[in-house]
Amino acid sequence: MKVISHLVRFSVAAVLTASAFAAHAQSVEEFYKKKPITLLVYSGAGSSYDFYARLLSRHLGAHMPGKPNIIVQNMVGAGGYKLVDYLNRIAPRDGSVIATVTRGLPFDPMLGKTEIPFEPLEFTWLGSMNREIAVALSWNTSKIKTFADLQKSELIVPGTGVGADSEIIPRAYNVLAGTKFKIIAGYRDTAEAALQMETGELAGIGYWSWSAIAGGHPDWPRDKKINVLFHTGLEEVPGVAGVPRIRDLVTDPTDKKALEFLLAREIIGRPYLAPPGVPADRAKALRDGFNATMKSKDFIADAQRSNIEVHLVTAKEVEDVIREAAQSPQPVIDRVKEILGR
Repeated sequence: MKVISHLVRFSVAAVLTASAFAAHAQSVEEFYKKKPITLLVYSGAGSSYDFYARLLSRHLGAHMPGKPNIIVQNMVGAGGYKLVDYLNRIAPRDGSVIATVTRGLPFDPMLGKTEIPFEPLEFTWLGSMNREIAVALSWNTSKIKTFADLQKSELIVPGTGVGADSEIIPRAYNVLAGTKFKIIAGYRDTAEAALQMETGELAGIGYWSWSAIAGGHPDWPRDKKINVLFHTGLEEVPGVAGVPRIRDLVTDPTDKKALEFLLAREIIGRPYLAPPGVPADRAKALRDGFNATMKSKDFIADAQRSNIEVHLVTAKEVEDVIREAAQSPQPVIDRVKEILGR
């Protein structure tokens, strides 16, 4: 019986080895001719991440060897951690699955968040579809119209999950800049919360990308439906003059560096990645296809028609941002942890 058992194990191992060899011997073009790419989105349909993903899905296949179909699926849960855990432990590592996650997730392990462990630089990064500028805003019916008002009175804003930018950044503003955001947790995503703000359930939003507002709610700034209280950019927000920069409203040197650590995520505003361990030739095809898509005239024209802001951030640039953040001085990391209560 032992001999038979050994023979069975040997046969299984031989089949697996042969299958792995066959898969390795298969060209990238042959692989993608037969295999669609599944693009997973951590947020729900109608969110800004979903809009970006569906824009990418319409063009990426044309710039990949074998011209694969791109299938978009939403995997909502735990502020993106459900998706990251799936990529890290379960998803196939053959280049057939890619994803977009919230820009803040790669920084969480640096801050001691280990409930769902992962190493950010082990993932196969493809790049980002945009650099972001975010704003804090109140609805036009709110008594809070300016940053100074926000230092005096509470503003009720949404939270979309522990670890989500919508919760941790406004909480940081409260500590670093003396704001009074009152975060109400439990919203699926900021797109859903925006609808509740329009009905009066919420008074504002503490942290949301300007590109999401310009693309999904262009009438807000145009018709003065919102008060932009401050923004996170280095320059003025297009179309909104005279709004203060949060970077100028924080004066303590360590606090300023802590804020810069938290806002580094905006450089990789719409990040795309694949699981760890994707074969090098397929990883290169995914990155090259992503870069080519972002530069293509058809893609850019589609983005303009869809009122979506795009700006290529390469995989190397994404990795450099993550690596630099991981090398932040310990006092800065400690201050960020203190701010976030970790």
